Amino acid sequence: MKFAVIVFPGSNCDDDMFYAIKDGLGEDVEKVWYTEKSVEAYDAILIPGGFSYGDYLRSGAIARFAPVMESVIEEAAKGKPVLGICNGFQVLLEAGLLPGAMQRNKSLKFICRQTTLQVKNNATAFSEKYEQDEEITIPVAHGEGNYFCDETTLQELQDNNQIVFTYKDDINGSVGDIAGIVNKEGNVLGMMPHPERATLDLLGSADGLPLFQSILNHWRKSHVVTT
Repeated sequence: MKFAVIVFPGSNCDDDMFYAIKDGLGEDVEKVWYTEKSVEAYDAILIPGGFSYGDYLRSGAIARFAPVMESVIEEAAKGKPVLGICNGFQVLLEAGLLPGAMQRNKSLKFICRQTTLQVKNNATAFSEKYEQDEEITIPVAHGEGNYFCDETTLQELQDNNQIVFTYKDDINGSVGDIAGIVNKEGNVLGMMPHPERATLDLLGSADGLPLFQSILNHWRKSHVVTT
């Protein structure tokens, strides 16, 4: 399986993502600069955290118009797995690949610590290696991670089982304690916590690794060659 890690000016978690795939999964992975016009050659697309374009206007608002994003949107429409973490989640929201928006944390302070998440849907390409309702430890590092959507959208997310991860505790004011959601098709995941920073016990938790293993496992099952 071949992964692409999209790099924007201001990305600062691209190395974390790169080595989560290279060392954690042992799979092929390449960094792809934001000026590239196509990501068609890759099996999965990863958008890392950071401060793309300095978070001017709104977090992710400028990165959404980077040349590479047109191809990212096209590949997502084909059903390829697309994962956006932290600023990557914000980019996916701005691009319309996921519903909702991000606001400043209710504390108006940057939050950087370990958090406990609950797996609300383990039947996705990103969560099948977890147990339903399993509690996992994943760090967060964000100032604008307060997920917001209107009541109608929240109801749709709940009805379609699109909420994949929730915070056990209210850490930033997110509606429904939402930490991560997928699109209706289930191939695009956005989440604020950083699983790429939780792939080894040495880092404080290895609970993030099953997320990447889920992507690989799901891809292998869909690419089984039968005779």
